[in-house]
Amino acid sequence: MAHVVCEPCVGCKYTDCVEVCPSNAFYEIEDRVVINPDECIDCASCVPVCPIEAIFAEADVPEKWKSCIAMNREKMAEATQISVKKEALGKDKSQCKPGAK
Repeated sequence: MAHVVCEPCVGCKYTDCVEVCPSNAFYEIEDRVVINPDECIDCASCVPVCPIEAIFAEADVPEKWKSCIAMNREKMAEATQISVKKEALGKDKSQCKPGAK
C-alpha cells in the first residue's frame, strides 16, 4: 500500500516530506507534490513531517479526497522526481488548509 498526497497540498507544496523519503518516491508538478505508488515503500516517514497534514496511507485517505489516489498515479506522466526541499508555494502556513487528521 502506498501513501497519497491529498488536496491540502495544492497551492502550498511544502517539500519537507521529500527529504525523509528513503525511496525517493516524491515527484513534483506545478502546484503540488505527488507520490509514485510504485516506488513508495509505505514507511510513513513523510506523514509526520508534512506541516499541513496532506499525506495519508491509501487506506486512510478521507472520503472527500479519494480521487487523489488515482490523481497521484495519473500525474506521474508530467511529474519530475524531487528529493531536496524547496521553497513552498504557500509561504505562510495559514494560507494552506490542514488535512483531516
